Order: sequence, then structure tokens, then C-alpha cells
Amino acid sequence: MLADLIDWGLETKESRLYTLDWSKILTKAVRRHFQRKDRHTALPGTQETKRALPTTGIKKEDIDLRMSSAYREYEYKEALTRLGHIAKHLEHRYPAAAASLREGLDETLTVHRLGLPGLLRQSLSSTNAIESANSVCAGIIRRVTSFRTGEVALRQAAAGFIEAERGFIRIKGYREIPVLINALIKLTDIEDKDSVLTA
Repeated sequence: MLADLIDWGLETKESRLYTLDWSKILTKAVRRHFQRKDRHTALPGTQETKRALPTTGIKKEDIDLRMSSAYREYEYKEALTRLGHIAKHLEHRYPAAAASLREGLDETLTVHRLGLPGLLRQSLSSTNAIESANSVCAGIIRRVTSFRTGEVALRQAAAGFIEAERGFIRIKGYREIPVLINALIKLTDIEDKDSVLTA
């Protein structure tokens, strides 16, 4: 999919923020196709860790509350420190949950490192907008009992997303998008200088 978008003219070197779910394949694809991608990727940070916790022996609500509180920290270093403490607390009895929390931890704090304002940060820290569009599309596709060809399936998916587009609204904090653009450019410039210094 990403290769097709690039073939159709999508610029690969432009600074962007990619908001992904925990799909490892999609994350690897973004990293493979786009430059500086790993430093401009945001992943929602709680669901995978909660799934790795057992159903008994620990209060998931307590872990969820502590993680949510950490992610609400404005400063990147403070959020990183608090999440590190939670992972350390989990690692003895629940190593899988600790590993899940640590995996991609820096990426889950991308919006913190960019210093984005509250409403825009909230919007970009979630895949809710993507999932909403996917849900509408899935509702359209479910009406089809069978697909004769892959092309027909793609057309139905396109029709589903066109239908979803009718319900699109501006994301919360959209007026702060110039802050995001400037932060991405600034971060890219810093990384370019660092790569020259370390080369």
C-alpha cells in the first residue's frame, strides 16, 4: 500500500507525523519507506500493555490509571521517567507487560517530544479518528456478500471511505497544526545536524 502511494507521487522525504496502532508490520513498512520515520511516529501507549497483564492477581485499573496519568504529563522526560517506573514495577511478576510497555516507548511519547499543545496532542495520541473511518468502511463492505475480484474489493473499500469522509470533522486542536509542522521541521533539522556530527 505504501509503495503504491509512493509510486503515485507521495513525497518520502517530507517531515510528517505518522499515527499508527501497534501493528508491527505497518510500523516496519513506514520505517522502510520513509526517512526519519521512527522519530516521527506516534503510537497509542496503553492497550497492548493491558492485554499482556493476567486477568487475576493485579488491578488492571490501577495500572491503567498510572499509565494514563504518566501520559498526561506535559514534559517528555517526566512522562518517560514515570512510565519507566511502571515498567520496573511490572517486570518481576509480569515481564511480558513490562516488555510491551517498553517496546516503542519513545514512539508513544512522540507528541510529548514535539511539545504539542493539549488538544492537538490529545487528538494525535489516539487512533480514534482512523478507527471511526474504518468502522464506517467495514459497515459498507459487510453489505457485499462476495467479491468477484480483488479490484472489486478495493472499489468497495474506496466507496466505504468516501462514505466515511462525509462524517469527517476537524480534529480537536486543528488551529495548532502549524505548531506541529514547525516542531517536525525543527526536529528534522536537529537530527540532520546530529547525523553530520556523528558521521
